[in-house]
Amino acid sequence: AMSPRAAGVALLLFTSFGWGSTWPVLKLVFAEIPPFSARALTAYLACLLLLAAARLRGEALWPPRAVWPRLPLAAFLNVTCWMAPTTLALLYLTAAEIAIVAAIMPVWATLLGALLLREALTPARLLALLLGLGGVLALFAGEARAPGAGQLPGVLLMLCATFLFALGAVLMKRAPLALPPVAAIFWQMSLGCLPLPLAALALEAPAWQEVTRTGWLAVLWMVMVPISSCYLAWFAALRRLPASAAALGTLLSPVIGVAAAALMLGEPVGGRELAALAMTGAAILIAARAGGGRA
Repeated sequence: AMSPRAAGVALLLFTSFGWGSTWPVLKLVFAEIPPFSARALTAYLACLLLLAAARLRGEALWPPRAVWPRLPLAAFLNVTCWMAPTTLALLYLTAAEIAIVAAIMPVWATLLGALLLREALTPARLLALLLGLGGVLALFAGEARAPGAGQLPGVLLMLCATFLFALGAVLMKRAPLALPPVAAIFWQMSLGCLPLPLAALALEAPAWQEVTRTGWLAVLWMVMVPISSCYLAWFAALRRLPASAAALGTLLSPVIGVAAAALMLGEPVGGRELAALAMTGAAILIAARAGGGRA
């Protein structure tokens, strides 16, 4: 059987792959379905999938009374603060740019983990963080220009989303919700995505009859992988690894995002992206070996 650390790393690799694919796939979806309508549709289809999974596993779905006061905050930080800002950011940034800026999340998580969880900022963990950031800088070096005024709203939205998501991860590590795994994601997703259909009804008028087969396949991928499966894998990894080490593991996501954007959307990829892959891969290995050290 896998050790908890090895299982955590495997879960992180799956999460990185799924979340890295999010941005180019969402670009395909947004080309056919308005953003808030698309996010609401994929989120609540994922909720139905999670509900079915919870029933199949025999999980008690209704949260205990003691959980209700904390559930809205968890849903807000882990879902609302990620879904809404990143949806808007995709209107200002390319898929590759989104993936690159999203990689700042481990920086927040490492600092918040040290502050709130007293996770040791060991030399190995700092080296992993520097390597991961070096990979991100390698990707930025491949951009033709620095973020300009037209991109600034997207960058600010992503920085806000990554900070709040990292805060949610650290708080969940400090005090996990007393719920079975699938039920915990179901409730956070159900509550956290409530603003999305409201925004869609107020602002958008999607032409569902014009959505192509490619669009529906992209919706299906979003439902099955990044939203439902990857959220489950992420929180399962958090139970097995320190929050900062788990967050460092997601540094592979921007490389996957850039590669997927190149394959699916024709965005350029070259030696810098390969260098980023090598550096982020090394960061993940070092972070995994760093283990769960506490100060």
